[in-house]
Amino acid sequence: MLGDRPLIQWVWERAIASGAASVRVATDDERIYRAVRAFGGECQMTSPQHASGTDRIAEVVRGGDFADDDIVVNLQGDEPMMPAEVVASLAQLLREHTAADIATAVAPIQSQREFLDPNCVKALRALDGQALYFSRAPVPWPRDNIAGEQPARFDGAWRHIGIYAYRVSSLLRFAAWPPTPLELTERLEQLRALENGMRIYLLALPQPPPGGVDTPEDLARLRAALTTP
Repeated sequence: MLGDRPLIQWVWERAIASGAASVRVATDDERIYRAVRAFGGECQMTSPQHASGTDRIAEVVRGGDFADDDIVVNLQGDEPMMPAEVVASLAQLLREHTAADIATAVAPIQSQREFLDPNCVKALRALDGQALYFSRAPVPWPRDNIAGEQPARFDGAWRHIGIYAYRVSSLLRFAAWPPTPLELTERLEQLRALENGMRIYLLALPQPPPGGVDTPEDLARLRAALTTP
């Protein structure tokens, strides 16, 4: 529970507020299924064998009435504070870039600690907004601004925000491909798309959205924030 309702309901409400034509929760957990049905949301049980959320939504799309050019946004169920406008803007970005396969979001790196943290995925962005690469390494490396073997600056570095918009045809192709060498090295599935020649466009946010709930500490932080006047 988060406040007076389940965590998944907060996420569902963010998706509804984005103006999406339909919102569906995909899960392999009956507790989540029951919770969603209890607040009146649409929910679909999926295979427990999926390696990622991308594979899970691909199962939903395969079994549904979707056109190839329909746009599906994968909003993860642990993001109760994701701004609805980010969801809507990602879908719009993919609508505007008709040759693109995927859209995702980035925000400026805010500290050296974040820049050096391998759990913070960095994105390299072309001048036109296309993704060049994603890495756990600190990139771009400021070769001429190093102090004590550490980067002295990180301006121009982008942090990847894990929310994706897919064109349906691209999603199904992506999910059918096996993992690729760079994906396996970095453990970043979006590299599979780049290695296979897909185009990913990056929505540049002015600042990162509020963090999701990955740990009990994250949940405690959000609960405290909700009760603070």
